[in-house]
Amino acid sequence: MRARSPFSVYAVALAMFLPGAGRAGESWPQFRGLAAGHTEVKDLPLTWSETEHVKWKTPLPGVGWSSPVVANGQIWMTTALEDGVSLHALCCDLATGKLLIDVEVFKNAVVPPKHARNSYASPTPIIDGDRVYVNFGSMGTACLSAKDGHKLWENREYQVDHQNGPGGSPALFQDKLLIAFDGRDQQFEIALNKMTGQLAWKTERSGIAKLQAKPEDMRKSYPTPVIFQIDGQAQTLSTGAERLYSYDPNTGRELWSVDYPGFSNVPLPVTDGRMLFVCTGFMKPEIWGIRVGGAQGDATASHVIWRQHTAVPDQSTPVVIGSRLYMVSSSGIASCLNTATGETLWKERISSDIAASPLAAEGRIYFCDARGQTTVIAPADHFQVLAQNPLADGCMASPAVVGKALILRTKTSLYRIEN
Repeated sequence: MRARSPFSVYAVALAMFLPGAGRAGESWPQFRGLAAGHTEVKDLPLTWSETEHVKWKTPLPGVGWSSPVVANGQIWMTTALEDGVSLHALCCDLATGKLLIDVEVFKNAVVPPKHARNSYASPTPIIDGDRVYVNFGSMGTACLSAKDGHKLWENREYQVDHQNGPGGSPALFQDKLLIAFDGRDQQFEIALNKMTGQLAWKTERSGIAKLQAKPEDMRKSYPTPVIFQIDGQAQTLSTGAERLYSYDPNTGRELWSVDYPGFSNVPLPVTDGRMLFVCTGFMKPEIWGIRVGGAQGDATASHVIWRQHTAVPDQSTPVVIGSRLYMVSSSGIASCLNTATGETLWKERISSDIAASPLAAEGRIYFCDARGQTTVIAPADHFQVLAQNPLADGCMASPAVVGKALILRTKTSLYRIEN
């Protein structure tokens, strides 16, 4: 019997938690879509430029690195105006690119600090049926009507000192919206009732005592909770500073953990169903292969199978295709690893600046850089560039796919790219 593809594994698992999002291929309702950066869509464009295969291009107001999400003919993003004073949600028409909705969600009396590389609108929204969930870290979370952008509820109760601005995106599990708050002052995760915005559970990080021995700026992290089926139950995983956490998303109860050296974690854990692949954080990032299943308590000694420290990303999330893991460092070094052993099969420079996560399509991997170029390679045990495609500006946001179109958000514009 043919093995199920990584796409199928992700799509089946994630579709249970986003019932109103539509099927994979028809929508891209959350960060990295329904299948962790994979799509089975064929005939995506291989080559493009400002004058080739651009169906439409729409200039966007403000500054925001949140990735586009797509459902029901709409594309949603967030942005910040007035240097972070005014935080907005944007909605463009999928067919025409027309900006349909531009609504102020929050106004800041005091704007918190951020890193020059970050934006005040970096977390990616989630579309769930006729609702859109937007998050700006400690500056607030809100639920909007997808029809007109009307605010249905807001929650600005939970705040931490991000130091560098907001980073991680929320995740949706059944009736709960999961959000990680890992500041340099406090570290916890919460679940809000998605219908009301009221707190369902809050769990302080069990690693707080360990973090107290670290300088404050090494206690922070920017995780996006990810939900996997492990040992017959849903588990939400978060990469906090110095520790990977697994929680029961229904209750917030910690199930197990793995300790690693690192902080300011951004990349999401990914899995092939047998192993988890986790990037350990900033300064000296490593990627660890962690056995899936049977973990209890501190599973560091029992479940970590391999460690690799060469050209590991501290911003973009890897993709897994079969028995290979493909990743790219922020300095633009792409590499291919054997998922069973962590062995590097090849390592090549494709750019000098990458923050966006790669997209795995049929026989291709797309890497969008921050300088204006997308490099397309073949998923193989040898390095093979299929195309290099320039745009007028670079991408901090990760790509989306709907139908046979690529939806790319650059620093200044939104594109629909299609053959």
